[in-house]
Amino acid sequence: MFTYLDAIALSESGRNTTIVDRFNGWSLEERDPAVIESLLPVGQWLHRHYFRVTTDGWHHLPTNGSMLIVGSHNGGLLVPDTLMFMVDWFRQVGTQRPVYGLMHPNVWMLPIYSQLTVKLGAIMAHPKMASAALRRGAAVLVYPGGAQDLWRLHKDRDRIHFAGRKGFIKLALREKVPIIPAISKGAHDTLIVLADYYKELQQLHDWGMPWPFGFDPMVFPIYLGLPWGLAIGPLPNIPLPVPIHTRICAPIVFERYGRAAALDRDYVNACYEKVCKQMQRELDALVAGKSIIGEQ
Repeated sequence: MFTYLDAIALSESGRNTTIVDRFNGWSLEERDPAVIESLLPVGQWLHRHYFRVTTDGWHHLPTNGSMLIVGSHNGGLLVPDTLMFMVDWFRQVGTQRPVYGLMHPNVWMLPIYSQLTVKLGAIMAHPKMASAALRRGAAVLVYPGGAQDLWRLHKDRDRIHFAGRKGFIKLALREKVPIIPAISKGAHDTLIVLADYYKELQQLHDWGMPWPFGFDPMVFPIYLGLPWGLAIGPLPNIPLPVPIHTRICAPIVFERYGRAAALDRDYVNACYEKVCKQMQRELDALVAGKSIIGEQ
């Protein structure tokens, strides 16, 4: 559901009357704890009985203040590990403590879906919105790998894949907030991604074929899953009832923060590598059935 920060949305000059609509992700005011609480029993049922979720590491979550929660997600358009992380958040922290999730601009083209996700805390995946939420002392949830991470091949299900996107690093440095890694295992077994033919589709587009439904899908997977059996393209799926384990890891802090640090390309690259390597070590430990690194 929530995707990467590096998606650049509309410019200030390009906004029109649709941009000021209350359900387009450009406001922090539409998150509604009452709606969250009304839907939480459904999420808790899925958490307990369908995905049989186990979770740990929540003692690493700062008790107050802003933070950037950085995740690697799996499992198709319904992103079951993200949904289960949110249920964990509401169970552990409550519905009043604000958490916002960055959602890719393409998803806002679905009016009914976007109206619901706004109530749950979704905002536009744009640096201005992320900064505004952090400056209010909120937690912000971002999945830098976006669609490429979400639909990565099944053989790569245990790999951190951020596709080289470093916007989240610049955000953390500029806003002087810690990065809290969120990892999981199991969700990428809720469907089996066999291949991705996006490069071939992009070539056809370059030759003149229009994008399906008028927008760039960013991925074009072939996968095994419900209800289609064999599906071609990023179609919605029904996740298989596979157990999921979610884990919150120790905060990552950097040596330098501030605008100058965020503009230092080499430093940003070094911070990006640090986050990727640490999250990969944590994911390796989780897959191996080990405890959180540093607590073993």
